[in-house]
Parts: sequence; C-alpha cells; structure tokens
Amino acid sequence: MGVPEDWLLTQTERGNPQTRLDDQHPGDRAWSEGNLVRPLIHGATYFAELFERIEATRPGDLVLFTDWQGDADERLTGEPGSEVIEVLGRADERGVDVRGLVWRSHSESIGFTARENAQLGRGLQRRGAEVILDMRVRTGGSHHQKMVVIRHQYDPSRDVAYVGGIDLCHSRRDDAMHGGDPQVLDTMADEYGATPPWHDIQAAITGPAVHDVETVFRERWEDPTTLRRSPIVVLHDRLRGLDTSPDPLPEQLPPPPPAGRHSVQLLRTYPDLRQGRDYAFARGGERSVARGYTKAVEKARRLVYVEDQYLWGHHVSNVFVEALRRQRGLHVIAVVPMHPDVTGFSRTAQLLGRRRAMLDMHRTAPDRVSVYGLENAAGTPIYVHAKTCTIDDTWASIGSDNFNRRSWTHDSELSTVVVDPEGEFARDLRLTLAAEHLDRSREDVEELAEPEAMFAAYADAATALDAWHARDRSGPRPPGRLRRLEPPRLGVVRRALATAPYLLLHDPDGRPRPLRRVDRF
Repeated sequence: MGVPEDWLLTQTERGNPQTRLDDQHPGDRAWSEGNLVRPLIHGATYFAELFERIEATRPGDLVLFTDWQGDADERLTGEPGSEVIEVLGRADERGVDVRGLVWRSHSESIGFTARENAQLGRGLQRRGAEVILDMRVRTGGSHHQKMVVIRHQYDPSRDVAYVGGIDLCHSRRDDAMHGGDPQVLDTMADEYGATPPWHDIQAAITGPAVHDVETVFRERWEDPTTLRRSPIVVLHDRLRGLDTSPDPLPEQLPPPPPAGRHSVQLLRTYPDLRQGRDYAFARGGERSVARGYTKAVEKARRLVYVEDQYLWGHHVSNVFVEALRRQRGLHVIAVVPMHPDVTGFSRTAQLLGRRRAMLDMHRTAPDRVSVYGLENAAGTPIYVHAKTCTIDDTWASIGSDNFNRRSWTHDSELSTVVVDPEGEFARDLRLTLAAEHLDRSREDVEELAEPEAMFAAYADAATALDAWHARDRSGPRPPGRLRRLEPPRLGVVRRALATAPYLLLHDPDGRPRPLRRVDRF
C-alpha cells in the first residue's frame, strides 16, 4: 500500500510554514502516528456519543468547539435535558472550561442563521461558557469547520476530538433509517419532505492527533485579526451582551498517548483575507485541502469513492479527469444529493456547478464514472451532507470540506486524513457505506472489496430501483437506495444567466491573485 510519506503532504507541500501544526511533528513529517480514528456515520450516532463524552467531563477538563450553524435547543439524544445549550452549559457550571467559535453568519433574510448562532452564543455566555461569534472571513465567506475537542486534565487517555461535517444544529440527528431529525430546518427544498432525511459523517479521533485538532482551534482563538471589520457591528454586539474579546486559553497539555496505528494528517483551508487582514497563522491563506486531495487522487489506480454535498466545477473535475486519463483501470463512484437544498435561481447556479464537473468526467471515461443520489424506503430523497473520500482503500478523508472551489480556497475548512498501515480503515469505511446504500448487512458486502465488483453492484442496484420508479412503483421495491444521476440539462440561456452567480456567490475563489493567474493551489 505504500508508506504514509507516499500519500500525505510534507511540510513543504502543505504550503504554509506559519502553522503551529508543523511544530508538533519534527523534521519533515506534518502528521501524527499512533492514532485511532472511528467513523461515526449519521448524526444520531455522533450526537449520542458526544452527549456521553461531555456529560462525563469533570472540573479542570476542557471542551472546545467550532460551528458553522448552531441551534441551542437541538437535542443530542432526543430527550429533554440533552439540548446543546444544556449539555455545554451544565459542563461549564460544574467546572469544565467550555470555549466556542461560532461563525457569526450572514443574515437570515438571505437564508442564513445569524439569529440562531447569536442565540447559541448569548445563551452559553449566560451559563458561564465563553463563545465568540467569529466573522474573520473573506467577504461572502464563512467559517465552515465543525470540530469538538475534549481534553481531560487528569486522564489524557480519554482525550478525544471530533472532526467532520456535522453541525450542532437542527436536521442533523438522523440515523440509518433516514426518517429525518424531528427538529428540522425550515429552509430545505420541498423534495426532501417535512423531516428531511440527512446523511452525514464525523470522525472520532483518539491519540496524539487530538493535540493537532486542538491546535487548529487555538490558532483561530488566539489570532489577533479583528473579529469584525465594522466598528458599528462591534458596538452592536457589545450592546447585545456578546463577548468580542477572547480570554486567554489555559496552557496546552502535551499530546495524548498513542491509541492505535492510524497515521493522521489534518488538511485545512483558509482564504487570503486581503486588505491587510490576514490570519497570523496562515499568511496568504492555506490550501492544504486542495493540495492533499490532488496528491492523493494522482496516486489513485483502481477506485476513488466520494460522498459529497456538491462536487462542483472544473477545478475539482480536472483533478479526476487527469487521473482517469492516466489510469485506464481507475473507476470513480460519487454519491451526492439528488436535488440541491435550495430553490429558485440559486438552484440553477448549483446545478450548473454539478453539470460542469459531471460532464468533464463523463466525457473522459463514460464507462468508469458513476454518480448517484440516495432515497429512503419511502422514496424520499436523502440529503447527502457527508464529506468523505476513500482512494484505493489506502487513503481516507472525513471533514467539513466539499469538492468545490469554495471549500478548496474560500471558506475555513478542516479535514481528517487517515492512512492505515494495514489498509483496513478506508476499506471498512467504504464497505460500511456500501452496505447501507445497498440495503445489505455489513457481512454481505465483503464480496465488494474488489473495486470493479462495487462499481457493478452500485450500477445494478440503481438500475433496478430506477426501473421500479419507471413502472410507477409497481411490484416489490428492489433493495437499495441508489438512484443514478446524469449531468443536469440546462439550456444555453439558463447556463449563461447562472454563470456569474455561480462563480461569484456559490463557488468563489479565495486564492491570492498570483495563484489565480497561474491557476494553482
């Protein structure tokens, strides 16, 4: 399978010598070894474990979290008393040091969650926790990282970090049956029904890499860049009782002891903020997400398996196209939402991004690229919010970043990459996801270990389910949840009208101008 050095970025390849992450791994090894990473598939799985872990914290422990969207009343277990604000508030009240970085967000008038995020911040501050609304982003950008770090003062073997795509908010607490979270978002497209089914993944990390995830939080917390550019906004926040100046964090504990055999590298995106407002730890931004995926896909020989919310644009598809051209035996499977989560003209812009990526790959290798959506047993589409990728059962990622230019250059992102010396982590993740999508037991998909077998099984399942729908759902429903997707059909006029909104609003470029000119990351 090759050693980690073959797959992971060196410090030089990361492209950002300022980061404190490099200080933790001497020499030219910008990753940690001796970790155990567990994929937590579904929000209900993650939330239940998170509830237990936070409830078990004691005075002197430390809980750090970041959030793109937060709802104070989201119940982690579904039971009263498991609300996000109650769980974190109780922890702080019993002596745990609770700190949070929540994206300030754009206005709810344009479909975002500024009110909810502010309510979470204010509510936790009233309970004694320190939560900062962070708007140190590029214009039109966001802090998209979703992590929780729990450090135990007296028992570092219990330390854990969670990294992935799951926010502490409504709609995320779904399970394998995909009936949806009873606490729902009110902004989803009608196709997803009253309780939108939601597919997502978070990585649970134990071992030395917990220290690395904590360092990512500390870099943002301690960054001297002003939280907001507008003094009027700062004054308004202070009048509302919001904390605008982060207090110092306690001294960082040493890395936890080894817990497994996984090599873990953190990949990140930070934009070039411009106008003299740059992150102290990422001058000119950081694009190790883009660089890490590019390096890994270049090494792909047999199968790239992707589950992603978007999969947009030429910049992303070019990475796959070049790999498909080089390796005639390479197959690509992608699982994405059947429909965008938005309506109106924003939907057209998103479909344009998908069309660009899919057409490029299909034209290159039409018989080696397949893209699928998912539906539950009732025929309701499942919104795929997962951001995960496995390559040749060797390299695997779980993170907040999507396959689009925005995630690779413009918003803050964080992804966990795992390389397992035994090659089991990526394979097990791929087959566990396949078992769910094919409606099989985990044991029944062992025969799909060979990439060609999995490619064929997905195609057969989708063909059968599509045919059942074409017959007006007559007869028994075939097993499986996969629906084949083709490149969206958009007329010339619709494509022309959607191009500018797509490029400027939905998939903007956060690279410094010199890199834009040469189209490099």
